[in-house]
Amino acid sequence: MGNARRELLGAGRLVLDIRDRPEPPSLRFETADDGRMLLLRQSGRPLLLGRSFADGAPCCPELHLHRLDGYRSPLPPLSAVQQRSSSLNWPHQYARWLEEATGTPLRDGRWELALRTGFPPGIWEEDLVREWPGGELGLYCGGGWHGVVPLRSLSPPDSGRVKAQRRLVREGTVAPVLLWWVTFLDGWLLLDGHDRTVAALAEGRRPDCVVLTRLPAAGEQWRGAEKIEEAYEHHMKRLAALPPGPGTERQRDRLERAHGDTLAELPYASVSTGTHPLPGGAPAWRALARAAMFQFPGD
Repeated sequence: MGNARRELLGAGRLVLDIRDRPEPPSLRFETADDGRMLLLRQSGRPLLLGRSFADGAPCCPELHLHRLDGYRSPLPPLSAVQQRSSSLNWPHQYARWLEEATGTPLRDGRWELALRTGFPPGIWEEDLVREWPGGELGLYCGGGWHGVVPLRSLSPPDSGRVKAQRRLVREGTVAPVLLWWVTFLDGWLLLDGHDRTVAALAEGRRPDCVVLTRLPAAGEQWRGAEKIEEAYEHHMKRLAALPPGPGTERQRDRLERAHGDTLAELPYASVSTGTHPLPGGAPAWRALARAAMFQFPGD
């Protein structure tokens, strides 16, 4: 599956620098019609069809989704014993599994896996796409939508599989779900942990997550640093023109801390999720859509 170097950033965060992995990735987006037609494949199998509709407002398109059965998680099934193991570092464990798995979005470059336990309100409660197989995402003013798209149908909260996970949620031992950050959605795909997601929400909690994010390549880590430096120098000159005093010093201290934090995180800022041309273009997309609509005529 290629080689990967690791950059350790703490207990809940690491970077995989993937080398010599075959292209294209097994889990990938393909586009046609200038990006308005979208297809997600895994190992050649279509999983998600999307089409963007502007509806008279080109800055605020809606993305209409249709998902198909057949998605396979790149992680192995997690037993209750594994989840109760306090010795497992989940970002590191998921990284090991992803390095060896098929059906992942990993391609050559730097990828971060980071534990995330907090999300803004509404992402799990309102913007988790619970309906199946369809769905609509409001990509407001081209800035995205900021929700979660499951890649298989969500089980009922009272199903046997979810009940088993709900016990682990109450114990505080359930494993985090795995999300993939997709920039052009301004949202996440749920790669693993569909039942754990339902279990956490049924217990009135938000699931803990490990988020997979593509980072700048090794030679592009400091792209944008010049503009940051220019802005910093501009604000420092403005402060230098103010009368000296405690207020000015506090502003200077805040500016210096913010500048340092921004530069420190620049190598770990997300970059655009790559897409590939859809073989056969728009006609191929329409053929897949016709087959899906034949199977689900009411969608």
